Parts: sequence; structure tokens; C-alpha cells
Amino acid sequence: MGPPPTTRERRLWIATALTLTAIYASIPFAGSLAASLRASGLLAPAFAALFVLAIAVTIGWSVRRASGPRPLWVALAVATVWGMLFVRLGVSAEERGHLFEYGLLALLVHELLRERRKIDRGGAAHPAVLAVLATAAFGWVDEAIQGVVPGRVYDLRDVGVNALAGVVAVASSVALRWATGRRERGTPRA
Repeated sequence: MGPPPTTRERRLWIATALTLTAIYASIPFAGSLAASLRASGLLAPAFAALFVLAIAVTIGWSVRRASGPRPLWVALAVATVWGMLFVRLGVSAEERGHLFEYGLLALLVHELLRERRKIDRGGAAHPAVLAVLATAAFGWVDEAIQGVVPGRVYDLRDVGVNALAGVVAVASSVALRWATGRRERGTPRA
């Protein structure tokens, strides 16, 4: 057994568990909530506002973390990728919501695995790859649950969107970490 978890690792476990619980707990009523928002004309503006907020936080975090133009340019590139994905994915607004849910989940799992690796060198050898695989698995379980919930359907396309959200979120995190010059203690700069 490895070293005990740090306070940060415990917090990341809790945040990951709460996020996953919220995603799974929303399955029975997410469809009716989306229909209600759509009927009131608020679905698209709500997703657009959430998207703008996520991009603003990403750029603000990146610029604050380091000096020089590199963090800003990488943050703008990340924002562009997310923007193009959000606009051109070719799925409904409800399915675009998966980008936020599973993007957040992927970031939490990635940070959790990075923290474990930092304190236990025998921990996750490839946190980014494992985070994407875990996110894809959680997304597949989400769809499997939907397959048995009345009024919901199993959709293989959603499994792909969930996995894609994980890939883009983790790649964004890695790119922003590189741009801001953040690295783990004891590892050389790339």
C-alpha cells in the first residue's frame, strides 16, 4: 500500500465522487429540465453563457499563472478548440451539455491521478491517458443507466461525446500546464 492520501487528494476524491453522483442522479429528470428550458427559450442562452464563463475562467487562470504571451496564446487556442467543438459538433444542446459534465469529470480525475503520482511514484504512470479512459468508462455507464430508465435512451453517440469531452479537457489541461510552465516537483521541463 502506498503513502496515505494528501488533503488535496482527499478533496479531489470528494469532488470527483460528487460530480459523478450529480451526473448520474440527474439522469431521470435531465430530459424534462432540458425540455422546459427549451420551451421557455432559455436552453441555448444557458449553454452559451456557461460556455463563455468556462472560456473566461480558462483564459483568466492561464494569464494569471505565468508571464509572457505563451499562456495567453495557448489559452486562446484552447478556447478556439472548445468553441469549434461546441458549435460544430452536430449534436443537440442537451448532448453539448455532456461536454461540460464530462470535461469537468475528466479534469478532476486527471488532477486526482496526478496528485497520487506526485505522492506515490508507483502511482498512475500515465495520468492523462488513464483520466480519458476513466471518463469514457463513466460516460458509457451513464448511457447504460439511461438505457434502463423510462423516458431515456442508450445512445452510442453520447458515449463518444463523453469520451471526446474527456480527451479535449485533459489535452487542454496538459497544454495549459505546459504554457504556464507548471510542472511537478522533481520533473524536468519539457
